[in-house]
Amino acid sequence: MIGSAGPTTSYRMDSYTSKLLDLGLKGMIGKGKRSLEVIEAIKRNKAIYFATIGGAAALISKSIVKSELVAYEDLGSEAIRKLEVVNLPAIVVIDSKGNNLYEIGQKAYLESIGI
Repeated sequence: MIGSAGPTTSYRMDSYTSKLLDLGLKGMIGKGKRSLEVIEAIKRNKAIYFATIGGAAALISKSIVKSELVAYEDLGSEAIRKLEVVNLPAIVVIDSKGNNLYEIGQKAYLESIGI
């Protein structure tokens, strides 16, 4: 099946993401913050951004029950695949309204320590 399957640092894809969302993409999985342009595209397209834990690729791969090659077989582990997952350890970080857990969580933490 698949060995490790961890998230990529999402901001590296930000220059492509708005266009993909405008073309119909409804969900993404990655790790890390997204640009304001991407957040606006998420809201405009009623999409969602999930995050999962970096450094836990071996654990995450156990959630993959099916893998199908879609394109670029010659890229090996970087090829595009359609994955079927069960109990994937991911959370909604940016919802379709632009609520951003990275900002909300940081603000709540700073308030809790009196900053």
